[in-house]
Amino acid sequence: MGAVWVGPGSPGDPPRVAAMDPGTGPRKERPKPREPAARLEKAKQRSAQQELKQRQRAEIYALNRVMTELEQQQFDSFCKQMQGSGE
Repeated sequence: MGAVWVGPGSPGDPPRVAAMDPGTGPRKERPKPREPAARLEKAKQRSAQQELKQRQRAEIYALNRVMTELEQQQFDSFCKQMQGSGE
């Protein structure tokens, strides 16, 4: 059993405390459960964010493939040029 501060008495008196029942103490406020609409909206936002990431990833892979092909073409062209001028 804990003690709760009741308030000051007369000057010089020891502080007064009252016995406190463990069940009557201040309760921690729990966050309210989300409303179904808010939960649904958050799920939609998560889904949209995930789709955006997937699309961006696909675009990055496609761009990487195009750039790799271009680099290979330029390298092949450079090699042919070097072979032609070396003869």
